[in-house]
Amino acid sequence: MPIKLLVVDDEPDLETLIRQRFRRRIRESEFEFVFARNGVDALEKLDADGDIDIILTDINMPEMDGLTLLSKLAEHGKPHKAIIVSAYGDMENIRTAMNRGAFDFLTKPIDFKDLEITLEKTTRELLAGKEAAAARDRLSAVQQELDVAAKIQRSIIPGVFPPYPDRSDFEIHAKMIPARSVGGDFYDFFLIDANRLGFVIGDVAGKGVPAAIMMAVSRTLVKATALRGHSAAECLHQVNQLLCADYSAGLFVTLVYGILNTATGEIDYCIAGHQPPYVIRTSGAIEPVAHPGGLVLGVSAQGEYSDGRVLLEPGDGLFLYTDGVSEAMNLERELFSEKRIEKVLQKHRAEPIHRLVKAVVAEVRAFNEEAPQTDDIAVLALRYLGR
Repeated sequence: MPIKLLVVDDEPDLETLIRQRFRRRIRESEFEFVFARNGVDALEKLDADGDIDIILTDINMPEMDGLTLLSKLAEHGKPHKAIIVSAYGDMENIRTAMNRGAFDFLTKPIDFKDLEITLEKTTRELLAGKEAAAARDRLSAVQQELDVAAKIQRSIIPGVFPPYPDRSDFEIHAKMIPARSVGGDFYDFFLIDANRLGFVIGDVAGKGVPAAIMMAVSRTLVKATALRGHSAAECLHQVNQLLCADYSAGLFVTLVYGILNTATGEIDYCIAGHQPPYVIRTSGAIEPVAHPGGLVLGVSAQGEYSDGRVLLEPGDGLFLYTDGVSEAMNLERELFSEKRIEKVLQKHRAEPIHRLVKAVVAEVRAFNEEAPQTDDIAVLALRYLGR
């Protein structure tokens, strides 16, 4: 598509000279020229043709001069590149024109070699501006899509607390903070039946949109499989088989899935390459559960998974987290670490479960100081209250 130029000058011979000088480039559709005799005529041409990119205008013209034309160009909205033409030595008008937005200037009599060089420079600047504008539009479109994706992601994990206000035998709370618009960390919980609460926390290896898609797939597969009533190990075995068979994006998932028996306080759990949860005892003991072993999900269909068991007494709790907590880094590149997690849990162990979650997140953010969040964060805590 040619660059379209509007030449504004009351000298009738200028049109002939320009068409002669640029005849090859006009013929090869590099340039297309439109001509106007003064500022009024120029504005009419601009109203009629929205494709004009560059305006070459004299300053001294009847009806409307070039300086007034420059002032009115802003009303058109389109960022035209204006080149003004004035008598040699007319620096006052030239400075005024530049202050009103002119991109460059030429002096009379016009040196057509200089004009061609100026048009080349202006065209390069124009095309660079168009590409930048197109890039901004693309970025804006991507950001809008990410905003929608973030809303969708937030909607597919539980966000209303307390989730079971009619239950007095347990309490549960969770929080997920992506490092980008969307992330790969997730949590979920659901009632399998009247006496069994399923809960899960997971971390997709990666960030951004690919991790978010894998997160949604993994979360859906775990819940759909868990609601069939399988043991924790059998659930993860089946999910791993499905991921290895149907998902080949090169991503994997670490995950903990547990089932709380709300009648007894017993938890059956399975760990797939994830950090073991902490048991929070009413006695003050903070201890990680035993790791029964289990490969990350989505890597090998031959992965084996085993159940672990832990008994919660009334008042005991369980805390699950992703490595965005333990590996949060401050400006000195120190890690938050499991030791700090244990200290926070010890300090806030007796508080309501939602305050415990809030305290952990607040401690991580305080530790980060001004360092950017480099990984997604997810935490989930539950407390068995007994019957």
